[in-house]
Amino acid sequence: MDFTFTEEQQAAAEAARGVFAGVAPDDVPSPALTRGAVADDFDRALWARLASADLLSLLLDEEFGGAGLDAIALCLVLREASKVLARVPLLENSAAVAALQAYGQPELKSSLLARAGRGEIVLTVAANGRTGHDPAELAVTARQYDTADGSGGTDRAGEGGRAGGAGEGHQTGTADGQGVGGPGEPGDGEWVLDGVQTVVPWAYDADFVVVPARTEDDRSVLAVVARGHEGVVLAEQISTTGERLGELRLESARIAARDVVTADGAWQWLRALLTTGTCAQALGLGERVLAMTSEYAGKREQFGHPIASFQAVAVQAADRYIDLRAMEVTLWQAAWRIAAGTPGALPASGDVAVAKIWASEGVRRVVQTAQHLHGGFGADVDYPLHRYHAWAKHLELSLGPAAAHEEFLGDLLAAHPLG
Repeated sequence: MDFTFTEEQQAAAEAARGVFAGVAPDDVPSPALTRGAVADDFDRALWARLASADLLSLLLDEEFGGAGLDAIALCLVLREASKVLARVPLLENSAAVAALQAYGQPELKSSLLARAGRGEIVLTVAANGRTGHDPAELAVTARQYDTADGSGGTDRAGEGGRAGGAGEGHQTGTADGQGVGGPGEPGDGEWVLDGVQTVVPWAYDADFVVVPARTEDDRSVLAVVARGHEGVVLAEQISTTGERLGELRLESARIAARDVVTADGAWQWLRALLTTGTCAQALGLGERVLAMTSEYAGKREQFGHPIASFQAVAVQAADRYIDLRAMEVTLWQAAWRIAAGTPGALPASGDVAVAKIWASEGVRRVVQTAQHLHGGFGADVDYPLHRYHAWAKHLELSLGPAAAHEEFLGDLLAAHPLG
């Protein structure tokens, strides 16, 4: 297996290193010293620099002002972003526009993608379900209204949502978008969403939230919901990182047909890209933490010698290096399966599961060892390691327990016997 990166992918990573070079992880108050959110917004100045470097449009085609790159390039950039704990919705925005480009309708793509690639609007994804443990697509129900028989239903869903056109009930395309149809019965082809999605990243800062939902005939759809849309209620939640998240409540929210993606596989593909991107963030964070530990152990002396020269310290650091290399190879395997779409002995979800197993376990072991080898210095709020620990815990919780992914992988192997 040749994981050599292309010149374009390497150029994206190099551009990211340049943009993130001046980012300091402690530019906002420490979450250990803050009762609420560490900041009211994400790093808008950094977001503008990412847009200027064309890093927000990596996955977009040329017609939308993008570079036409793939999941591997995005993961390379995310790896660099997490090394400095970049406070931007890069993963969520990039994954959302990529999914809409691949599965959305032309009208939806033309109204959102180029603007998102230029950084003019921000998209996020509600991917954690009602509790953070159940499937996100089951947390919201979606019903499509059809005036042909005067009732709600999903009998028109197979049309791919094309019935919406530019008529009544459409979202305005702005952050405070209210359906232009006004109150009363839903318009022909409109969808009605009800349910709750928890811990939505950047929910208070994004202009649109991509919400997975389940139809009555047990299919998954993706609804693009404006933050201020009628029937949308946000409740503040705080992450372990100190960032503000949102509980998104949908109370009979009416969404225009053009803003609902009904294509088969759209949510599964978006979920795989989000997960793989999270694994890339875990890898970058772990690499930076191990480098901090190496630097500290080389300077800290005990008994007249740097502690890095002690065998017990060296062995622990070596074990964490092995974790990182395993996280890396499984990440690129998963990203390559998503980017190439190449069939294999197992579905791509199997490779994503393996990457999640290593990332969720590996990032936890790396930061725990770092804290141990730093001693009490690792808990000092004037030293950034405690921030990396908090971010690592957030990533670990986002990925979920390795045991669950191992069980899923076992079921997958049972359904697709090898050899």
